[in-house]
Amino acid sequence: MTGSGALLRQCPLLLPQNREGTAYEGFVTAQGRDFHIRILLPMDFQLKNARIECSWHLKKILHGYQHILKQRLHSCPDLVSFMVELKTILEIALKNTQDLHIPRPPEYYSCLVRDLEILGWNKVAYVDTGLTTIKLKAEDSCGRQHLMTLKLNAKYPTEPPDCLVDFPVQFAISWMPQNSLIDIYNQFLAALESLKEFWDAVDEVDGKTWVLEPENPTRSATTRRIAIGNNVSVTIEVDPLHPSMLPECYFLGADHVVNPLRIKLNNNMHLWDPEISLLQNLKDLLEIDFPSRAVLEKSDFAKDCGICYSYRLNGTTPDQVCDDPRCGQPFHQACLYEWLQSLPSSRQSFNVIFGECPYCNK
Repeated sequence: MTGSGALLRQCPLLLPQNREGTAYEGFVTAQGRDFHIRILLPMDFQLKNARIECSWHLKKILHGYQHILKQRLHSCPDLVSFMVELKTILEIALKNTQDLHIPRPPEYYSCLVRDLEILGWNKVAYVDTGLTTIKLKAEDSCGRQHLMTLKLNAKYPTEPPDCLVDFPVQFAISWMPQNSLIDIYNQFLAALESLKEFWDAVDEVDGKTWVLEPENPTRSATTRRIAIGNNVSVTIEVDPLHPSMLPECYFLGADHVVNPLRIKLNNNMHLWDPEISLLQNLKDLLEIDFPSRAVLEKSDFAKDCGICYSYRLNGTTPDQVCDDPRCGQPFHQACLYEWLQSLPSSRQSFNVIFGECPYCNK
């Protein structure tokens, strides 16, 4: 759970609405303006499954930034970090909204067109009609395609553009008034190469295993939930700055299946070798072969929830499994929580609820 003190310092007008700390409501402040917001977290506090409700005005301001907010929900470790990102994005959005109404001087357009010509039009993927938003494309040394979105204000090039990229780390540019788009582009290329090892590692995982979540990983996604077997998976959290190091590992499945895997991981941790790939290291430590994409289909692991009879529910997949070896039925956490709450025989201790399996009654 996020530290309430840190959250209060960052967003003093955002207050918890329940004892569990899964609901927050209040205001987020940017450029001296307050915007109403409500955040609902799941019982496991996973931000990727959070629900955000806001005023129509805030929704309109953030309209063009929804994909970035979704990326941040997946990559931020806690609510405090996400609120910092949200306020930064909101500041950028407000700034760009105001800039749309500021007339650009002729020097702005002549300077921008000159910069684009020097950079090369072959590197430009998109330019809006007002010449305020530009998307530049680049290919890294492994042939991966990347985009950088630039939002230019009326004082360009005295002030730098805002840069939006699909990175797992923050991309901060170095800028002087005499700089141009070519300087930003070169910094973009350098950042791409610094993340090469990270993308190599996760691309191998994506290409050689069945990744259950995220369904369509973005370049900023640092987690992968990998299928190990029927209703058994491991979620890894890869450090983009140190991708060759042992990642955080969380096993999902019945206790009688995942406990031996946890024991192997702990016993073999000393065997981790930074000189070989992340995927091969995981195989060696867990003493397993991950199910091959060439032999099996994703449907062999994507089992429907035993309560709602669907696989995806509000973007989430079943991540709770009955511990009985004869059952092993998976459920969505939200479905299972509601089911158990409705049973008079269930009991709750803090944030954990205990009860019978809806499928086998064990």
